[in-house]
Amino acid sequence: MTATEQKPLNRRRRLIGRVSSDKMDKTVVVEVVRHKMDPMYKKYVRVRSKYKAHDEKNFYKTGDRVEIIEHRALSRDKRWMVVRLVDRPAVELTQKEPVT
Repeated sequence: MTATEQKPLNRRRRLIGRVSSDKMDKTVVVEVVRHKMDPMYKKYVRVRSKYKAHDEKNFYKTGDRVEIIEHRALSRDKRWMVVRLVDRPAVELTQKEPVT
């Protein structure tokens, strides 16, 4: 590479979390769980953060693990965009058959 040709810097943060709500149109709420050391007790505690992310086609459902990336502001609360599906949980048979 020459001095004029520089590699573009991608400074956008990427996070992986679980979709906790998909009730809004073109928006999902993604919950990201991190482990942070407690300063007093020196034990790791679970810290949860929720982010509203853009989902253009309403493809992602509650329970999906997704990757989100920082994006320009799309609304008052939305500053993230869903990039890809990491994992989709297996379908559970929670519905019982009707008794006749």
